[in-house]
Amino acid sequence: MNPDASWELERHPGFERPPGGVALIILDGVGLGALDEGNAWHLASTPNLDKLMEGPLVRELLAHGKAVGMPSDMDMGNSEVGHNAMGAGRIFDQGAKLVQEAIDERRLTQGDTWRWLMEAATSGGTLHFLGLLSDGNVHSHIDHLFSMLEAAAEAGVSTIRVHPLLDGRDVGETSALEYVAPLEERLAGLRSRRIDARIASGGGRMGVTMDRYEADWSIVERGWNAHVLGEARFFSSATEAIETFRSEDPRIIDQYLPAFVIADDSGPVGRIEDGDAVIFFNFRGDRALEITRAFEEREGFHAFERGRVPQVRYAGMMQYDGDLELPSRFLVPPPLIDRTLGEYLAKASLRQLALSETHKFGHVTYFFNGNRSGKFDEATELYVQVPSDLGDPAKAPQMRALELTSAILEHARVFRPHFIRVNYANGDMVGHTGSIPAAVAAMECLDAELDRLLTGLLELGVTCVITADHGNCEEMVEREKDGSLRRRGDGSYKPKTSHTLNRVPCIVLGQGAKEAYEMVPNLPQAGMANLAATVLNLLGFRAPRGYEPSILRPLKGDH
Repeated sequence: MNPDASWELERHPGFERPPGGVALIILDGVGLGALDEGNAWHLASTPNLDKLMEGPLVRELLAHGKAVGMPSDMDMGNSEVGHNAMGAGRIFDQGAKLVQEAIDERRLTQGDTWRWLMEAATSGGTLHFLGLLSDGNVHSHIDHLFSMLEAAAEAGVSTIRVHPLLDGRDVGETSALEYVAPLEERLAGLRSRRIDARIASGGGRMGVTMDRYEADWSIVERGWNAHVLGEARFFSSATEAIETFRSEDPRIIDQYLPAFVIADDSGPVGRIEDGDAVIFFNFRGDRALEITRAFEEREGFHAFERGRVPQVRYAGMMQYDGDLELPSRFLVPPPLIDRTLGEYLAKASLRQLALSETHKFGHVTYFFNGNRSGKFDEATELYVQVPSDLGDPAKAPQMRALELTSAILEHARVFRPHFIRVNYANGDMVGHTGSIPAAVAAMECLDAELDRLLTGLLELGVTCVITADHGNCEEMVEREKDGSLRRRGDGSYKPKTSHTLNRVPCIVLGQGAKEAYEMVPNLPQAGMANLAATVLNLLGFRAPRGYEPSILRPLKGDH
């Protein structure tokens, strides 16, 4: 018996592989929202997208909630879970749900890693909690922190320090005090129980600690300096730091708040020292890997000068990279995503091309491949990263879309891939800035580049599937309970910088596609996970066992 029989893809008699293969084009953060003044796509001039949306092979897909493995349908989607689902072809429980279940069932605090951490924290060391402080449920959840604070108190920990990273991206742009205040209340409650519990340092997530894909290690360095060395601007409390920064720059939003250190007459109150225990309580991996490396790589670390490197017991909420085994200790096992689309195609020796600019490179590679670093087959896979600008995307909303389009077309002609996956980051990265004019400009650039891309790919005989991993730029203004756009006291709109609960578009076009295929009716809950089977069908294969069904079917012949 063939040992690889389970990897064999069965031919589908109703689909014929296009001569140029198939491209999955992901317009990151471009969802379907109300056609009003808060919708940057609606406000933009996008003649090409508008025409595509009127085509015969168009439908909406779910990109949030249970459709992508989140705990409830009130949880917004994000790029990580969206790309996981696209690549896996199935819906896996994601970090937020796995962590909450582990807490509810007390598995988190009964595991070996928790006991290992408590040994240090109850033997003279301080227990440090570092992570994103919000209930956005994209990278972390404040309730997870609160549960662990109580569990640590029950375990007999006498000294606790929290290093909150302020959000303003997955939640309201200036909502930091809504999370700092209840945290301070919790810590005061612990102090009433004779536990020395305080906030020690922090800062906004986009400037402190939470860099990703090695785009800007100085972000991690600022976090290291604040959390470990106690080097940043001193304040008596996190509330004072936030209010001071806002008074000095009324336009600043939480994600860009500078680093701060809480200090008293003796200096910083909570530097990370030898013998301490550190929990990085984010469950999502992309913005957790670099600070994890800074703590765990004892030799050969050259990203920045760390100075003092304390000997600590460090653990992540989850293991952020299974292949690299980072971190080596973690509290909750990550989802085991197997049999991904990329691995099936690699086993079939089909050439794959993955491209994005730096901001989303890990999404079309690591996350798409089921949280797996590296390639399945060096001979048949080509990954191309276009370096991102490090500045504010609102000031350059075109980002690297032009260079990305050129790279796709060049490699498509030379490498001749069977499957292309590409992510345009504009709708999401610019959407997160809260600037409607910038997001409008981003959508207009994206529309022009999409037209250039499709022209080139269709000439090569490529069939294209255009979609998004979640919404963002289509809902740039917060809403009142009645659905109306929220205004500030001065009459201006209150910006929304987070992802949305909206569905996303899905468009299929290619030579002969509209004559050969139709959208499958009666799939009201179709979402990101249905795209893998769709791609496989278009490549001429049946989907493997257990995959969510394709959204396409032949107009005639075998379904």
